Amino acid sequence: MLPMIDLLVFLPACFVLNLAFGPNNLLALTHGAQHGVAFAVSASAARLAVFVPMIAASALGLGVLLSASAFLFGAIKIVGAVYLIWMGIKLLRTRPARAGVGTEYLKPSFRQAFRREALIAVSNPKAILIFAAFFPQFVDTTAYWQSYASLGAIFIALETCAITVYALAGRFAAAFASTRLHWFQRISGGGMIAFGVLLLFSRQPGRA
Repeated sequence: MLPMIDLLVFLPACFVLNLAFGPNNLLALTHGAQHGVAFAVSASAARLAVFVPMIAASALGLGVLLSASAFLFGAIKIVGAVYLIWMGIKLLRTRPARAGVGTEYLKPSFRQAFRREALIAVSNPKAILIFAAFFPQFVDTTAYWQSYASLGAIFIALETCAITVYALAGRFAAAFASTRLHWFQRISGGGMIAFGVLLLFSRQPGRA
């Protein structure tokens, strides 16, 4: 377990990172608007399932290797960016519902939402930075594995809270624009494309 003084620093700092607006949190916002909070949080379990082995890999030193390897980072960056841009274009191309016709066809199935969360989480440079650069600052070397596991558990708990916040925000926004869901889709699509472009031009962690 972390010393109390370290915990008091880690908790707020980590939660700020969890709440940082990024492609995964944009997905939680969008899924919350489309299907509700429970759906968004359940779909985001895919993100958490990806983050757990990433934390374990970071503890084993693979996170540092990834942040130091230009080839690995570049490959992950390109795949993630292309996927984000492709998904953004799909959202932009959705057509508004005709009068008297529901908007269900605009909404992804749970399987699609789950897959999206997982694929975006894999290429999330923010997660790589957190696990490879932020976590080690709080690791107790005298109880390495125990402290790393504690950091990981706290991160996952705070990430779940952040997901819920974004899902609630999406649901709240949708309640005031239920007849204009296609515009929310298009805004989300534009956001995905923007994140994809930013990811393409992002620098490798640890390099100027």
